[in-house]
Amino acid sequence: MRILFTGGTGKAGRHVVPYLMAKGHRVLNVDLKPLDHPGVLNRIADITDPGQMYDVMTNYADFDELEPGTGMPSFDAVVHFAAVPRIMITSDNECYRVNTLGTYNVIDAALRAGVRKVIFASSETTYGVCFADGERKPEYIPVDEEHPTVPQDSYAMSKVVNEVTARSFQRRSGADIYGLRINNVIEPHEYKSMFPDFITEPEKRRRNIFAYIDVRDLGEMVECCLQTDGLGYEVFNVSNDDHSVAATTAELIGTFYSGVPITKDMGENETFYSNDKAKRMVGYRPAHNWRMYLDDPTRA
Repeated sequence: MRILFTGGTGKAGRHVVPYLMAKGHRVLNVDLKPLDHPGVLNRIADITDPGQMYDVMTNYADFDELEPGTGMPSFDAVVHFAAVPRIMITSDNECYRVNTLGTYNVIDAALRAGVRKVIFASSETTYGVCFADGERKPEYIPVDEEHPTVPQDSYAMSKVVNEVTARSFQRRSGADIYGLRINNVIEPHEYKSMFPDFITEPEKRRRNIFAYIDVRDLGEMVECCLQTDGLGYEVFNVSNDDHSVAATTAELIGTFYSGVPITKDMGENETFYSNDKAKRMVGYRPAHNWRMYLDDPTRA
């Protein structure tokens, strides 16, 4: 596929873009800074400017596309990851502005250019746990896509608004638009640098609902969505199969989720951030487990 990818220079994008390229896709990264990776095509553009987004959506990706003499080719899909990535980077209203306006502009430009597949990054924060003032527990576990999305912070608010925006665009256009409620993104080197602390201090993972997503498995989820047509509008939790600490699921429930309704029997190390829908509807199969990358994952 010929893919326009926004935000490919960010933490997740700089891994997902090469992953998609390795699958044979031609990827144009649209960001404020270029991605320095062999073979990546880059275009500097601001997602909050509708003119710039429409221009890159209806333009050449590289010089070789001039050769056929048949005009500008169209994109087969758009993957939209560009955003202010969390609170406390910019002002709250700037975070909200960039994320909501940018998403509107990207989807609008894509559909006007005839693109029929848009995949956009939503977030675990939509469930209101991650950036809550004080402790907020899920209304039930495991958290699935039917869980209420009523956050308190500007970043998560922007992601909820983006989901409503995407649903409305899908209703109007009939295109496939899939939202990914991405959990805490983990790069391969972070297992050894971060996870030993999570073993001894599991409370550090409470705000992430004890879940995570390996960035390589996030790439696989995007690929699964690219290969799955006809779903219309859907949102998917994106996580790994296990939780991110050494304590068992039962131990974590006893310590952190006492009194929280449990809607299914859960495995010994099963994630509290359900990815069942992604497995069922697009064939997602995460392959990376944090225990694979630590010398002694059981040490206290």
